[in-house]
Amino acid sequence: MAFSKIGLIGKYGDPSVAGALLRIAGLLKNKDCEVWLDASTAEHIPEHNLAIADFDELGQKCDLAITVGGDGTLLHTARSLVDHKIALLGVNLGHLGFLVDVSPEQLEKQLDEVISGVYVEEHRIMLTATIENANESDPRISDAFNDVVIHKWEVARMIEAETYIDGRLLNTMRSDGLIISTPTGSTAYALSGGGPILAPDMDAVVIVPICPHSMSYRPIVLDGASKIEVLVRENPHSHAQVTCDGQINMGLVSGDKIRIERKQTRVRLIHPPEHNHYHVLREKLRWSEHL
Repeated sequence: MAFSKIGLIGKYGDPSVAGALLRIAGLLKNKDCEVWLDASTAEHIPEHNLAIADFDELGQKCDLAITVGGDGTLLHTARSLVDHKIALLGVNLGHLGFLVDVSPEQLEKQLDEVISGVYVEEHRIMLTATIENANESDPRISDAFNDVVIHKWEVARMIEAETYIDGRLLNTMRSDGLIISTPTGSTAYALSGGGPILAPDMDAVVIVPICPHSMSYRPIVLDGASKIEVLVRENPHSHAQVTCDGQINMGLVSGDKIRIERKQTRVRLIHPPEHNHYHVLREKLRWSEHL
């Protein structure tokens, strides 16, 4: 499938992406593509002649969204556009990312291939976190492409929580927190916490404890269809919050229940045709260095 209606999104609040965005816009217009610039990005690019659209309009008008920045920019864009089911392509600004792999040096060639319909497409799962409290009528909800992290605020304080899988008790734990990660997020915070690396196209979720009080509590991989519930136990001396993708924060109080489940819609992630996930792992994790 070729693309002809393109939305451009730059790293939030970073004016240094202006040159790359305008270069991409020029290349796309030379191929007779319709191009829109994200409204928030446009605020940091004073001189341009591009049409402007917010995320909702981009989702309705475009068949491809191109992010310029790092993995964080693509995470934000994925959460904003996933319900519109449009494809996402990430351009990095000099540092290879796990998600953004179009390089500045190969930009024209790789962009031409993708626009012409020559690319690798992945469909990756996303999570939805819902916080419920008996004293609140409306639950708080956020999506996550990488991970949902339940963690403490205070230093040197633990949180106590019960974790249920499909309504059955998994464990009761005291720890600094809990990471519930997608395969995409398995190379992020979950990896730092000792979790396994999952193949990006797997339909699975991994739970990784953060500094658990019991050393017997190890990471566990679950089927992607599993419904996870975490109940924060009452503790007047400790406070916790939920963070999605390191970007969305929601405070917790004792008695809150957090439901995490796979979102019905998947993220459509586009890569250049030569994309190789294991090459990215070798480069990012430095597995190719000589000992």
